[in-house]
Amino acid sequence: MKNIRNFSIIAHIDHGKSTLADRMIQLCEQVTDREFHDQLLDNMDIERERGITIKSQTISLPYVAEDGNQYVLNLVDTPGHVDFSYEVSRALSSCEGALLLIDAAQGVEAQTLANLYLAMENDLEIIPVINKIDLPSAEPEKVAVQIEDDLGLESDLIQQCSAKTGQGVKAILEAIVRHIPSPVGNPEAPLQALIFDANYDPFRGTIISIRVINGTVKAGNTIRFMSNKAEYRVEEVGLFRVKRQAAKSLSAGEVGYILAGVKNVGDTRPGDTITLADNPCSEALQGFKEAQQVVFSSVYPISTDDYENLATALEKLQLNDAALTFQKDTSAALGFGFRCGFLGLLHLEVIQERLEREFDISLILTVPSVKYNFYLKDNTVLEVDNPAYFPDPMFIDRVEEPFIKATILIPEKYMGALMTLCMERRGENTNYHYPTPGRIEFTCELPLAEVIYDFYDRLKSITQGYGSFDYEMYDYRRSNLVKLDILVNGEIVDALSQLVHRDNARTRGLNACERLKEEIPRQMFKIAIQAAIGGTIVARTTISALRKDVTAKCYGGDITRKRKLLEKQKAGKKRMKTVGNVDIPQKAFLAVLKSEQ
Repeated sequence: MKNIRNFSIIAHIDHGKSTLADRMIQLCEQVTDREFHDQLLDNMDIERERGITIKSQTISLPYVAEDGNQYVLNLVDTPGHVDFSYEVSRALSSCEGALLLIDAAQGVEAQTLANLYLAMENDLEIIPVINKIDLPSAEPEKVAVQIEDDLGLESDLIQQCSAKTGQGVKAILEAIVRHIPSPVGNPEAPLQALIFDANYDPFRGTIISIRVINGTVKAGNTIRFMSNKAEYRVEEVGLFRVKRQAAKSLSAGEVGYILAGVKNVGDTRPGDTITLADNPCSEALQGFKEAQQVVFSSVYPISTDDYENLATALEKLQLNDAALTFQKDTSAALGFGFRCGFLGLLHLEVIQERLEREFDISLILTVPSVKYNFYLKDNTVLEVDNPAYFPDPMFIDRVEEPFIKATILIPEKYMGALMTLCMERRGENTNYHYPTPGRIEFTCELPLAEVIYDFYDRLKSITQGYGSFDYEMYDYRRSNLVKLDILVNGEIVDALSQLVHRDNARTRGLNACERLKEEIPRQMFKIAIQAAIGGTIVARTTISALRKDVTAKCYGGDITRKRKLLEKQKAGKKRMKTVGNVDIPQKAFLAVLKSEQ
């Protein structure tokens, strides 16, 4: 055990975590040059395309240090985006130390601090690493001062490297061996192993990622999950190399996987404790805090035949992503589906893409919303995240909506544009300070509902990509909330209803009407598209009717012949309008859901 080191790489988005992991894997000769490709640990297509890490991945690296000893370095590469901070907290629970990676050109950013606090909560040994020292704009000396002053970390621990060129990576591996403590535990004690992740393999069942705290597990043992007392016989244990590598056993301090033919996806819950059925441990390990979903949206299959497939797909994704929640839902317009909870809008997009790619299901999502508290006049409190459950306005005493505390780091010259954006989004209590010359740390309290649409995209646009954004849930505040309904030809389309602040209702309604007008095909009669709050129409557009030229065969002769034909057409159109149903195409739903620019 004294030669094992479990560590994680944490950082803000795009500071080079996956690139540093690539260099370490190459330096430990775990992959040949022919088999190597960038972002080696990011094995999902969507991760490669977007250039982001979504799932934290583990790999065991054998390393011979300068003192001649052979070490096993268990590296966990983590995501940087705020929506996936739950993945980071799970990864850190299986480690004793962390490399805090900081970009030499960008310096300390919002998510750097958030991840540092997560690591401190887990009592990890932290080694600060300044990356990208090969950039022309790199200022490692300035960043080192920031690390010491802002983060309070010791300057003599700081490592400098370029993950791109490999410069300084060897020194980081030596620092890991020297400074990160070896795990503690008793290999002879009853088995206690923490599940920190799980994946579903169609051929082998569930692949359970574990960190063994005490005891030993090997093939042939019968294991028991502490939360639901389910028992399984272990088929294989092993280590994560570039590919899975079977081992004889896993003992205290090691990180690896278990295959036990677990077909029931619900049995393996990240945060659960595994023990042996014949020699169980006395108590379960402390699991993870439940992730708090903040964005809610209903997911419907385009083809109703895909409903069962969607249910199975969501179960398998939930195994891989414990932050996703779902329950059954129905809609008059879209049929049967599921109401899902997400950690943020990027999380929602990623889940949507994974469902479409990995499970080949075409989907429609309703307008994302957040969870509001409705205080009724009879002193009951309702939590509402779905416009369908909006209570009767007569009975509402007051409504409270969630606010977040946003921390935004930007170059000084974009301050005016950022202030304007925050004021547009009903920002409150704004203040700022200068962590370094030329850079502003701006804090602002914003309604979460205003952030989940396109706030991050707009922030990136106005700061030309230099703005970084992190947020935490703050509190609930009183709000003037209304339910905005969209009517097509006089009928409410329930899938397009949304909960909005009264001040924004007309703008939102007008935007939805304009988008539907572009997407709904013209009929033989006029179609009115309206946005309404209760019985009040706040926005309207009209799709004009297609006209057949009924007077084409009339040439010459009396004008009354033409007039008679036009009157007859008019009466027919009027009758058609009273009975005419409008089919709304799938792309019209999708167009309304795209963020407003």
